Amino acid sequence: MLDATLPIIKDLVRDASHPLTGADTDYDPLLEFLGDAHFVLLGEASHGTHEFYRQRAKITKRLIQEKGFTAVAVEADWPDAYRVNKYVRGQGEDADAVEALGGFKRFPAWMWRNADILDFIGWMRAHNDSLPSGAVKAGFYGLDLYSLHASIEAVLNYLDKVDPEGAQRARHRYACFEHFGADPQEYGYAAGLGLSQSCESEVVAQLVELQKRARDYAQRDGRIAADDFFYAEQNARLVKNAEQYYRTMFRGRVSSWNLRDMHMTQTLDALSDHFALHGQRTKTVLWAHNSHLGDARATQMGQAGEWNVGQLVRQRHGEDCALVGFTTYTGTVTAASDWGGPAERKNVRAARPGSYESLFHEIGMPAFLLTLPRNEHVAKGLREPMLERAIGVIYRPESELASHYFQARLSDQFDAVIHFDQTRAVEPLERSGEWDIGEPAETFPSGV
Repeated sequence: MLDATLPIIKDLVRDASHPLTGADTDYDPLLEFLGDAHFVLLGEASHGTHEFYRQRAKITKRLIQEKGFTAVAVEADWPDAYRVNKYVRGQGEDADAVEALGGFKRFPAWMWRNADILDFIGWMRAHNDSLPSGAVKAGFYGLDLYSLHASIEAVLNYLDKVDPEGAQRARHRYACFEHFGADPQEYGYAAGLGLSQSCESEVVAQLVELQKRARDYAQRDGRIAADDFFYAEQNARLVKNAEQYYRTMFRGRVSSWNLRDMHMTQTLDALSDHFALHGQRTKTVLWAHNSHLGDARATQMGQAGEWNVGQLVRQRHGEDCALVGFTTYTGTVTAASDWGGPAERKNVRAARPGSYESLFHEIGMPAFLLTLPRNEHVAKGLREPMLERAIGVIYRPESELASHYFQARLSDQFDAVIHFDQTRAVEPLERSGEWDIGEPAETFPSGV
C-alpha cells in the first residue's frame, strides 16, 4: 500500500467502523449484515486470546437465539467435540461442562479446555434445556482430523454393539496401524517415505463396508439412532482422511494443509447433509483460525498453492456464507514455545508497521467492527496487499516476521473484521507454572 494513501484509508476505516463498547447491541450491525446466511465463519488471529473466544461466543449466542443456528462446528477433533455435543444436547453421561470437555487431552489442550469455552458450553446446555419439547437443539461438532486412534476406537465400539462380526473385520483392517505405536506421525513417516506398506486400502475398505451396511444396521435394530450411525461413519471417514494426511505430511506443507482443510469442509458438508435427511436445513457457525477461514485466494498462502475452508465454502455456497476475521495489535496470548510444550502466557509484540493490525491501531479505537461490502470505498482501500499476523499454538516473538506474518488483501479475504487493540491470554483450565508466572515485559527489570 502506498504511504500517500494511508491517511485516506485510515479515515475511511474510522468512518465505517462500529465501536464495540460491551453493550448488548454491539453486534446489531453484524447480524443485519449477515442477513439470512446459512454459514457464518468466525476466525481468530491466535489460538490463545480471551477476546476472540469470548466475542465469538457472544456472536454465536445471538445467531442461535435470533437467527435459528443449530450447529457450532469448531477446529477440534470429532470424537472429543462429539462428547461435548452429547452433553449440550442432554444426551451424554457427563455431569457438568468440565467433565464434558475431558476428551480434550491432546496438545494444545488449552484451545478447548479454557474458561471461555467452559462458559459457552454451559450456556449451550442451559439454552437447549430451556427449549420446548420437540424443538431442534443446538449441537457442537469437531471438524479436524488428528484423532486417528480415537476415531478407530469409536468405530469399533459402534460395531461391537450392532455387528460383532463386522467389528472383527474392522479390527483386522485397523491392525495395520498397530506396529507404529500411539503416534500417527510415526506411521506417516514410514508409509510416506515408502519404508512401510500403507494402510490406505484397509481404511477405505472399512469406510465402504460401513456405508454399504447402514440400512442393514437400522433394520436389524431400530433402536440404533441415526445420529449414532452418522457419528461412526464420520469417524471412519476421518480415519481414511487422517491416514492420507499423515502419509503426505512429510512430503510438503501444501499437500497436507490442503488435505486437512478439504476434510474440514467435507465434514461441514456431511453435517448439512445429515440434518437435511431429517428435514432440517441447518445454519452453521464455524470457529477456526483466520488462516483457515479467510479466503486463501486473497493471501500469500493461495499464491503458494494452498486452499482453505473459507475459500472452499465461498466457492460452494457463495453469498450464503460470511467470513469474519479477528485481529489484535498487542497484549498477551496463551501459546507454547515448542510443539508439545507447556502453555505459557506470552507478551504479544506491538504489530509491525505496514501491517493491517498497525493500521487499525492508528485508527485510535479500542475495539471495533468493520463490515466490508465489496463495492464500498473502504473495501477497495483495504484490497491492497499488506502484512497480517497469525499466531497459532506456537508463538516465537524472536522470529515473528518470518514465523507469524504473511501478505493478504483483507477485503477479499474477509467479509467483516473485528479488531481489539489490546487483548489478553485465554485462561486454561489447567494452568501451568509458566502460565501463572507469565513472560516479563521487554523493559524488565529496568522499567525503562
